[in-house]
Amino acid sequence: MRVVLPSIERPKTLPVVLNQREIKQLLKTPKLLKHRLVLAMLYGCGLRNFELRNLQRKDLDFDRMMLHVRQGKGRKDRYVPLSKMQVRGLQRYFLAENPYTWCFTGNDKSGIPCRISSQGVQWIVREARKHSGIQKEITAHILRHSYATHLLEMGLDIMSVKDLLGHADIQTTLIYLHVAQSGRQKPFSPLDRLYGQ
Repeated sequence: MRVVLPSIERPKTLPVVLNQREIKQLLKTPKLLKHRLVLAMLYGCGLRNFELRNLQRKDLDFDRMMLHVRQGKGRKDRYVPLSKMQVRGLQRYFLAENPYTWCFTGNDKSGIPCRISSQGVQWIVREARKHSGIQKEITAHILRHSYATHLLEMGLDIMSVKDLLGHADIQTTLIYLHVAQSGRQKPFSPLDRLYGQ
């Protein structure tokens, strides 16, 4: 009789996640309000790079404190909450910059305003990391990973996180359970118990 062993699944890499102190440090680093808001929208709403670039003023509902993400990945719409801090910042930014259609603009090669480019978003994130002193790799998507992980650590249930991220499949969201320090008991090092810390 031949015994067939199940194949061992290759370990998947876990996402890099910033801690809350690092997020605060990153958000206060840029000098320009626009750049701080780009970071705050990526982290505070869990947006993908292209979703941030596609944001239009009409997608923001300051009274309801909600953001309408139109045609995210999989061509799905979703709503995500805005924080009071984001609303105040966006209102100040709109008064100062008055972007017409797109929330965040850049200039094309001829200097004409257009929606911010993917490279523009990446540049803002890269510059903020460089000047913040944070050693971890930081990308727009790492801010999204941090958003999901922090929501779980703050007690939000996995199905709500799935909906906020716009995931089609819960399996995609479950990876954050491996990163989040939450659950029945927060993980700890046995050294803390040995030495009573």
